[in-house]
Amino acid sequence: MNHDELRHKKILLIISGGIAAYKSLELIRLLKKNGAIINTVLTKGGAQFVTALSISSLSGNKTYADLWDLTDESEMGHIRLSRDHDLIVIAPASADLMAKMAHGLANDLASTLLLASDTKLLICPAMNPMMWQNQATQENVKTLIDRGFHFCGPSSGEMACGEKGLGRMSEPENILNAITTFFTPKERPLHGKKALVTSGPTLEAIDPVRYISNHSSGKQGHAIACALRDAGADVTLVTGPTKLPSPKDIRTIPINAAQEMHDIVHDNLPSDIAVCAAAVADWRVSTIADSKMKKQDGEDHLVLKLVKNPDILKSIGTLPNNKRPKLVVGFAAETDDLINNAQKKLNKKGCDMIVANHVNPSDPVFGKDTNQATLLSKNNDPETWSLQSKDDIAKKLVSKIINSMTA
Repeated sequence: MNHDELRHKKILLIISGGIAAYKSLELIRLLKKNGAIINTVLTKGGAQFVTALSISSLSGNKTYADLWDLTDESEMGHIRLSRDHDLIVIAPASADLMAKMAHGLANDLASTLLLASDTKLLICPAMNPMMWQNQATQENVKTLIDRGFHFCGPSSGEMACGEKGLGRMSEPENILNAITTFFTPKERPLHGKKALVTSGPTLEAIDPVRYISNHSSGKQGHAIACALRDAGADVTLVTGPTKLPSPKDIRTIPINAAQEMHDIVHDNLPSDIAVCAAAVADWRVSTIADSKMKKQDGEDHLVLKLVKNPDILKSIGTLPNNKRPKLVVGFAAETDDLINNAQKKLNKKGCDMIVANHVNPSDPVFGKDTNQATLLSKNNDPETWSLQSKDDIAKKLVSKIINSMTA
């Protein structure tokens, strides 16, 4: 990537606690090499791993650490730091600092200037995998994303503590690329294109209390909708019930049952792109009970009569060319014989691409932030993508969509 856009840009780098703080020194070197002006803030936790002297030696500027430094605060130092930069980067971003940001705490220099800032922000998390996966951390991350903050990483790999998993800080070169994108004119190759994405599970009511469903979280489908939006497409998201917020600048239509999703999809079907990432129930009960079905004394079994739900992907893929979107993408979640089953689905459903996921019963992909997938298409050999974040999977898929739409 060309980094010319970094010349003379003012970057504030906040270094919080974690062994990954040593990577921040290399990041400073790369930023300096490419012409950026770097100021730094070192938290007490960060100072356990790197020194202010080493940071200042590389940046060429003072390293700030104390909220109560009278010389700086006589000039409203933390306010100046929070506003007088083109971008603020937190690398590494600890779970503690992200929690402070999410909850509006301001008890040190870093958290105070972040609360007082309206500058664009890039967060580069680094922590133990269990800390990253903890519900509290994930809720904080969602809060920060909802507020418009950007993330780079974390990546997956072996940690300093010996554990493996998602939590490693992104490599300095990757963070440098992410920083550069903030100052690079955005290419929007799908500008003017309309896209529809289905996401999440469907709920098939049995009675007013119970339903048939699955474990889909909607994370992958929502990530694809956002990636299409970022590429310039006008996106409609049709989603079953999830815990995810509605993405910004995307028309979102909530549904419950498969038949409802089918009808909404066909009422809003675009001429350009359809991505069916929802986990649609194959079956529904033939008759929904009007009241709760009570257990009867002496009754050991309950028989439910099921009927097929509409096949939404096939109903789109097999439309006449004048009604079918130019590109139709489906998903296949398989427990066995992944490639063969996905290839059969590709042919049977009439779609152009299939993203195939292997569902391991002992370690399912549902609900996780990562995914490992294989892309199958009509004219190319299967392409396997390694374990990575669902956001990155979405970007890879949209890149393939762009290539297909502009070929």
